[in-house]
Amino acid sequence: MARTLARHDALFPMAIVGRHAPALRILRRLAALTVWPAKKEDGRPGERLAAALQDLGPAFIKLGQTMATRPDLVGEEIADDLTALQDRLSPFSAAEARATIETELGAPVDELFASFDDTPIAAASIAQVHLATDSDGNKVAVKILRPGIEEIFRRDLQGFLWLARLMERVQPDARRLRPTAIVETLTQSVEIEMDLRLEAAAASELRENMTGEAGYRVPQIDWQRTAQRVLTLEWIEGIPIRDKKAITKAGHDLSKISETIVRVFLTQAIRDGFFHGDLHQGNFFIEKDGTIVPVDFGIMGRLSRASRRYLAEILWGFQEGDYGHVADVHFEAGYVPRDQSPELFAQALRAIGEPIAGRPINEISLAEMLAQLMATTRRFEMETQPQLLTLQRSMVMAEGLALGLDPDANMWELSRPVLEHWVRENLSPAARAGEALAALARLLRRLPDALQHLEDFLDAQEKKNQKSASDTRDSVA
Repeated sequence: MARTLARHDALFPMAIVGRHAPALRILRRLAALTVWPAKKEDGRPGERLAAALQDLGPAFIKLGQTMATRPDLVGEEIADDLTALQDRLSPFSAAEARATIETELGAPVDELFASFDDTPIAAASIAQVHLATDSDGNKVAVKILRPGIEEIFRRDLQGFLWLARLMERVQPDARRLRPTAIVETLTQSVEIEMDLRLEAAAASELRENMTGEAGYRVPQIDWQRTAQRVLTLEWIEGIPIRDKKAITKAGHDLSKISETIVRVFLTQAIRDGFFHGDLHQGNFFIEKDGTIVPVDFGIMGRLSRASRRYLAEILWGFQEGDYGHVADVHFEAGYVPRDQSPELFAQALRAIGEPIAGRPINEISLAEMLAQLMATTRRFEMETQPQLLTLQRSMVMAEGLALGLDPDANMWELSRPVLEHWVRENLSPAARAGEALAALARLLRRLPDALQHLEDFLDAQEKKNQKSASDTRDSVA
């Protein structure tokens, strides 16, 4: 990895991270020495980094896509250059695209579509998209997996797994971070992303959940022209969300779009427990009426009902300055070991929350707060929660999208209405009473079966005892 960065004269990210990691500083110097003569490529730093990440493969391209959403962290110029990784990669040939469609759908392309444009309109790390027209004359987008992409990802993930196991062997403290479990979670996500039928199902579920949501809608899936390696969905006429000038020229309010992104993301995560997990600029368009339309549903996040409650209560507790309650939720969720002190943990949380409480809205970063929160994990022996990784990544990307549109956007302020609604619906006395009644109703529904099982068990025990007594009498006789 370091040698590839060195070949493209793109070792600067390692220099930044290496300020806090001496081993990386040494690795960076060794990598630079292996590329001789020292290479000074043309192009801006972001362009060189994008080229290096492309060489490293699709898993690293996804890292670059995430970085592109955070100009506040990597700088405007680098973030802008990294957006090329979102949908402007080298395409594969039209012949390969047509062959995949015909193999997957079992018919010639010309029979499946009234027209099919051989030039892709977007090419990303896993798939590319072509414009076509269905038999009814409707424009559709046809997404096709790259040939051999499954094996390429399998190779990358095997490398990550080897590295994770090595970390756990040579660095005992790394075991708390559970790198192997993280890679295994990533592997499960990739396996889903490699089956476009599952992506279609995710889009369909999200569309159902978001029906009636103001300013946001999900495209319709064409199930008849969808298979494992081909996905066909409604064509979207809109402005890419990265094109701020075009959005403004069309008369749309950037701050309103920014607010909608945050509101919808938190609604999906907290209300539904099912959210879009790949929130980079290449995956969103703005329609004429200002409606936000997402595309690419390969990476989705799920949260259990309990996890959604923990998340909402933690965020709400920070907003209200109730650090004792935030600490209690962490212990209840099992995020902090029981042998730790709730009072000391609450004190650590206060050290995170209070410094940002009085700052101007546009200076408060939810991502920064989360980073500081993670910094306390080592002290309190908290293990990484792999099931929350997609949520954490999505939160960072959602905030990055919002800030990219409106520099004054703030996740704290934008999230307050969603959290207030959740608190009213779930923590009010009436809501708790309703939840208790629902639990009682579920218990009562199961009661007849439970009683039947108990009766069957007692009958079996009685027969067993009778047989045992009979065997004892026979033995005595």
